[in-house]
Amino acid sequence: MNESYPYVKFLGLTFNLTNDIGILVTAAIAFCLIFWLSRKPQLRPKGKQNVLEWIIDFTNGIVKQQMPGPEGNRFGLLAFVLFVFIFINNQVGLFLQVDVSGKTWFRSPTADPVITMSLAMLVLVLSHYFGVVFKGFKGYLQGYISPVPFLLPINIIEEFTNFVTLSMRLYGNIFAGEVLVLLIRQFAFSGMGGPTSFIAGFVLEMVWQGFSVFIGSIQAYIFVTLAMVYTSHKVVSE
Repeated sequence: MNESYPYVKFLGLTFNLTNDIGILVTAAIAFCLIFWLSRKPQLRPKGKQNVLEWIIDFTNGIVKQQMPGPEGNRFGLLAFVLFVFIFINNQVGLFLQVDVSGKTWFRSPTADPVITMSLAMLVLVLSHYFGVVFKGFKGYLQGYISPVPFLLPINIIEEFTNFVTLSMRLYGNIFAGEVLVLLIRQFAFSGMGGPTSFIAGFVLEMVWQGFSVFIGSIQAYIFVTLAMVYTSHKVVSE
């Protein structure tokens, strides 16, 4: 158990409050944002409605790239929710980190491997479920021995590597970004160079935060794209 995070025990289970608070805040921000963007829709969209429709078109485009057939019609909403949720998860810790008495109470949830592994597991479980729905159980199992039976061990190993790739790429990028922000912030308030260190640290933090917003956006896009790639392998017939 990492002592730098607050924990609480309930019904014999131990919960990391940092992750729980981060996920709840992210979910609330995502709900409020989509609720605000979707109010009073018009036939000829403008302003905030354009933003919402652009996001929907963007995520639908990701789905269609991997599943151009009718199968893709089932996954537009999943891609949209994943993208918005992960994008906000990636950004919140850049602008607000709460540390009290040596414990971190709030940061980007995706800076924790438990969260990214949970998201990756959710995606992969859904891909297997829809593989059975679209192809039937027999057709789903035949995918592991196609095109030749001796590929079975490789296909099984691939499931594990897909999980690791999907979760660790997202975690590594967000965690590294937040660590660098903290280092820059500590340098700014260290007082080693007087006002110069504060000014230099402030400028560096602004530059890095802007770059990290871009990285967080790219990582959300990559996660959703890979999620649709893995799902297409299960539901689209070769």
